[in-house]
Amino acid sequence: MKAYRLLTGEDSPAFCHRVTDALARGWILHGSPAYAHDPATGTMRCAQAVVKEVPGAVYDPAMKLGAL
Repeated sequence: MKAYRLLTGEDSPAFCHRVTDALARGWILHGSPAYAHDPATGTMRCAQAVVKEVPGAVYDPAMKLGAL
């Protein structure tokens, strides 16, 4: 099974740490990051898609993707 996650957050060191943590746990960057202004909060927001091959896993909507 190939798992997909879209990591999002305010442009901050914390967001970079979330992406770095995902990479350290075997996730692979998928596509380019996105960067946009959030007028509701006045902040810049980031998004990065990541994917991971999970051998033997069967998709279940209740699975916690971040725990893979």
